Amino acid sequence: MAHHQSAKKRIRQTERRTEVNRARVSRIRNFVKKVELAISGGNAEEAKAAFAAAQPELIKGVQAGVLHKNTASRKVSRLAARVKDMKPLV
Repeated sequence: MAHHQSAKKRIRQTERRTEVNRARVSRIRNFVKKVELAISGGNAEEAKAAFAAAQPELIKGVQAGVLHKNTASRKVSRLAARVKDMKPLV
């Protein structure tokens, strides 16, 4: 257990940042999940719209420091390829 005032403050700050970062990661996962569901459902238009919303969220995650740049880039690339390969409903 921390005894110094600065150590106690650091613990409080870490708890706050952890909570914010968990929320950010959860938000990113939800956006990616919407794309995955649209792809599995076969709805190309919905998948494109969901991907257009998910891409900036992944980039924001990198800027906030909760995702590595290459991780976000890989996820965006793979999702884009899957959305691109979908057949539009005729």
